[in-house]
Amino acid sequence: TDKTGTLTMNQMTVRKLYVNKKKIDVSGVGFETKGEFTYEGRKVSPEEIELILRIGELNNNAELRNKEIIGDPTEGALIVSAEKSGLDKKKLNEEFLRIDEIEFTSERKLMTTIHKHKDEKISYTKGAPDVLLKKCSYVLINGNIKKLTENERKDILIVNEDFANEALRVLGFAYNENVKEPEKDMVFVGLQAMIDPPREEIKSAIKKCKSAGIRVIMITGDHEITARAVAKEIGLTGDSMTGQKLEEIKNLDDIVESIAIFARVNPEHKIKIVDALKKRGHIVAMTGDGVNDAPALKRADIGIAMGITGTDVAKEASSMILTDDNFVSIVNAVEEGRGIYDNIKKYLGFLLSGNIAEVLIIFFAIIMGLPIPLTATQILIINLFTDGPPAIALSADPFEPGAMLRKPRKQKEPIYKGLNAYLIYYPIVMTITALAIFSYVYYTEWNVAKAQTMTWLTVVMFELYQAFASRSTRYSMFKVGVFKNKWLILAVLFSLITTILLIYVPSLHKIFDTTYVSITEFLFIAIISSLGATVIEVSKFLRVRK
Repeated sequence: TDKTGTLTMNQMTVRKLYVNKKKIDVSGVGFETKGEFTYEGRKVSPEEIELILRIGELNNNAELRNKEIIGDPTEGALIVSAEKSGLDKKKLNEEFLRIDEIEFTSERKLMTTIHKHKDEKISYTKGAPDVLLKKCSYVLINGNIKKLTENERKDILIVNEDFANEALRVLGFAYNENVKEPEKDMVFVGLQAMIDPPREEIKSAIKKCKSAGIRVIMITGDHEITARAVAKEIGLTGDSMTGQKLEEIKNLDDIVESIAIFARVNPEHKIKIVDALKKRGHIVAMTGDGVNDAPALKRADIGIAMGITGTDVAKEASSMILTDDNFVSIVNAVEEGRGIYDNIKKYLGFLLSGNIAEVLIIFFAIIMGLPIPLTATQILIINLFTDGPPAIALSADPFEPGAMLRKPRKQKEPIYKGLNAYLIYYPIVMTITALAIFSYVYYTEWNVAKAQTMTWLTVVMFELYQAFASRSTRYSMFKVGVFKNKWLILAVLFSLITTILLIYVPSLHKIFDTTYVSITEFLFIAIISSLGATVIEVSKFLRVRK
C-alpha cells in the first residue's frame, strides 16, 4: 500500500503544537472545530499561536463545509486546528489574498503560497520538518526573530522525533518576507503534529493477509519514525528504510523481502520497489492517488487507485479503483476473488468429469463391440437437465472455508490442478460402472432400450451425487455443509424429478429414448451410483492427510 490513508480513518486531527519552544496540547475530535490549546494544564493565549495557525489555514487548498472536509485530510486538520482558535478561513483569504503558489511535490516535500497583505507581500511554507529546516535561517520565538543556531535545529528535530514516536504526522511551518526567493532563508515558526487513527478493522486485515501469504508493505512520505510507530500500532512487522538509503542501494531485490516500511520516498522510489519485488517473483499490487503515483501503478501487476482522493490520472493508470479508499476493501476483494476462483474450479470439475465419462463410455463400448450405450437424445437430456442446473448452482456456491488460510497460487498454475479426483478417478469409476450395467442388462435381457435407459440412469445418478461432492475441491462435503446451497438442492431435485418422469411416464418414452425401470432396479442404481462421489471424498481425505 502506497498510502497510509487506506489504513486510517481519514479523520486527521492536530494533537500538538510546538511554538516558542513549548509543546502545546490541542483538544477536540475529528473535524469538530471545538477545542482548546493548553500548555502544562493552562490555556494558551490565541496571540501566541496565531501565526502558525494562520500559515496552516492559508497555505491550504482544502475546505471545511458543515463539519466535512473537501480535499486532503491533512490540510483539513490544519483548517480545523486554526478555527479552534477563532480564525476564519474566508476572512483570512480576503485579508491575505493569495497571488501565487509553489505546489507540493513528493520530491520537494514543501508547499509555498504567496499572499498580498495590504501593500506588502509575504510567503507561507509548510512541509516535512527536516526538509523545511534546511531552508530556514531564522526562528521566531516570542515575537522576536533570531538566528537559527545548530543547537536549536537539533532541538526542533528532537521534538519532531518525539512527536513521530507517538505515531503523529508532523509538519513544519515558516514564512518569508522575501517573496522573490520564498524558500530561502525562511523564518521557522513551529510544528503541528496530527494523528489519523487506524481503522478498527485494520489489525485483523493485516493478520488475514499474513495467514493468506500476502505481504503488506507501507510506502509513505512520512518520517521514518512516524511510519514505524503507525506500523507497530497496526501489527505490521519488518525492517524500515528511507528513500535516501534506497537511492544508495544498487541491488534492492536482494533485501526487498525483508523491508516492510519505506519512508520519505519519492515517486521514482516506488517504481524501484515494484521492480525489485517483481524480480523476486512476486505479484505486486500497488495503491496510490496522485499524478506522480501513475507510473508505479502502471508498473505494478495490479494498480489500485483511490476512488475518493485519487486523481483521474491515477485512476486511468490503475486496474482497480477503491470506492471507499479503505485497505480492508482490498483484502475483502482478495477473499472474494479466491472464492470465485474456487467456484470456477468446482464448476469445471463437475462439468468436465461428466463429459469425460460420457465420451469414455461410448468409446469403450464401441471398442468392446457393444451397441451405443447412450443415445444422442439421452446425452442431450443429461447436458440440459442433469449437468446444467447443478453447475449453475455450483457457480453461486457459498465460498469454501479457509480461503484466506492458503498461500497464493502460482501465476501460471493450471486451473485443473487439484482436480485429479474429478478428471481422472471419477470418470474411470463411472465408465466401469456404466459399462458393467449396460453389458449385464444387454446380455441378460437382450433389450438395448432397457440397457440404454439403465446406463443413462446410472450417469444421471452419478452426477447428482457428484454435485454435492463438488461443493468443495478440498474439504469433505459434510465439512462445508451438504445442504447449505439451497439452489443446488433445488437443481438436484429438479433433475431427479425430471428423471423419474422420463422413466415412469409412458408417453415420454418414445420422445426421450427411455423405457420403464423397476423400483428395485432404480434403487440399485441409486445406491451403486454413489461410488463416484465416494471416490472423490476419499481422494480429498487422503489429499488433506498428506
